[in-house]
Amino acid sequence: SLAELRWNMALSRGLRCCQRVFSWIPVLIITAVVLWSYYAYVFELCLFTITNTLEKVAYLLLFHVCFVMFSWTYWKSIFTPPASPCKKFQLSYSDKQRYEMEDRPDAQKQILVEIAKKLPIFTRAQSGAIRFCDRCQVLKPDRCHHCSVCEMCVLKMDHHCPWVNNCVGFSNYKFFLLFLAYSMVYCIFIAATVFQYFLKFWEGVLPNGPAKFHVLFLMFVALMFFVSLMFLFGYHCWLVAKNRSTLEAFSAPFFANGPDKNGFNVGMRRNLEQVFGENRRLWFIPVFTR
Repeated sequence: SLAELRWNMALSRGLRCCQRVFSWIPVLIITAVVLWSYYAYVFELCLFTITNTLEKVAYLLLFHVCFVMFSWTYWKSIFTPPASPCKKFQLSYSDKQRYEMEDRPDAQKQILVEIAKKLPIFTRAQSGAIRFCDRCQVLKPDRCHHCSVCEMCVLKMDHHCPWVNNCVGFSNYKFFLLFLAYSMVYCIFIAATVFQYFLKFWEGVLPNGPAKFHVLFLMFVALMFFVSLMFLFGYHCWLVAKNRSTLEAFSAPFFANGPDKNGFNVGMRRNLEQVFGENRRLWFIPVFTR
């Protein structure tokens, strides 16, 4: 009935709204941990524990450089919209009518083959058919995949990352890699500079107080995050060197002559340039480069 239909639509909208709200929880967790680490390092360690002025100033300056680069790359990873296929990959009105009016699957495939001849498409579905997204009504460019969370086709999709609440792909893969790298730098800098005060609190050289808890916990958290990030960053460095995405590492891209896991590998230097751009001076700065 009409009432049931309206109820189902309202329920669906409500669930989608809840999903959008809950999807920000991992980002809020990371933000809370980082803000606590900022307080613990700047106030409890540098201002309240370290007595040497030169050491205090040096630590604060270097810490804020690490903090700014971490925050900048994290922001760009979260808020850079995923890139979707351009208009030429969408079906024209006449092609869409022709495709939808055709009942035979083989004839539909042939229509897509004819359209794809005019486009720079080389990959195929495992069946050998042209990759077509029914939900977005687009012929998928090479390395493009539909994200069920973002509800869109994403160019050079790597994966959907809950920790940035965004799809990692063509538009923000560089930012994501830099986020991992600067997160490691942030963690190892904290661990290295906190270590001597960690030992002093541990051995009872420094008096008990609020700073003790913060410094001890800061050391453990920094090392824990560094180790986990090290493995993830190492894996993505390997992917960049091979010019593969996470999805392609699990399932090799399929071409007209069959699957080829090295289908996009164009050599180490050009693989790096495809991610970080040709201007090497901008490789470590989170700005979009071609």
